[in-house]
Amino acid sequence: MSEPKYQRILLKLSGEALMGPREFGVDPDTVASLTSQIREVHRMGIQVAVVVGGGNIFRGVSNAAAGMVRATADYMGMLATVMNSLSLQDAFEKHEIPTRVLSAFDMRQVAETYTRPRAMHHLKSGRIVIFAAGTGNPFFTTDTAAALRAVEVGADIIMKATKVDGIYTEDPVKNPNAQRIERTSHMNVLEKQLKVMDATAISLCMDNKMPILVFQMTKPGNIVKAVCGEEIGTLVEESC
Repeated sequence: MSEPKYQRILLKLSGEALMGPREFGVDPDTVASLTSQIREVHRMGIQVAVVVGGGNIFRGVSNAAAGMVRATADYMGMLATVMNSLSLQDAFEKHEIPTRVLSAFDMRQVAETYTRPRAMHHLKSGRIVIFAAGTGNPFFTTDTAAALRAVEVGADIIMKATKVDGIYTEDPVKNPNAQRIERTSHMNVLEKQLKVMDATAISLCMDNKMPILVFQMTKPGNIVKAVCGEEIGTLVEESC
């Protein structure tokens, strides 16, 4: 096995990544597969932080949220990320991996309240840290939360797990002739409006020289390859 290229990573998972074949909710087999892959990286001594979305849960109540004030709907979405974070924590703990959920909301019965020193302490102590409840503010996505937390804890890279193997010139589902981009810059992503993260998240990464790797998580072994710097997916960096 190659030597790790990164020592501290932030892994961004969509809520949909936890659904598996279900229409919404959490699929235990899918979560078990994800945590098994992340466990391999943790055993390599890599400090791992995770941000997970809430789309898999919010999708189940999206009809009820239609017509709601945007801020209220966003708060519901942030609560959904807490539920997903607890699900991941349970899966990690079953594998005897010490894990802490740090929430942007004060929810002491189920999670620790986020502070940067607390997050740094847990990471340096060898615990996986799961950041829940986004930034704690409406109108910001979990992509922006991932960018913010990555910068705060000094991650080497953001690894965004997706269903496809990188960024394409067009949607590869709609256009089978779309070309995969191996390397690009933050500015190019913004200018060409490539579907990576929202503009706020990309701008924050660009301002802080935070690289982003977009890769396919569903392929076993990919996260280890990513940590070891193998050329998979698409790398977004300061210059290319």
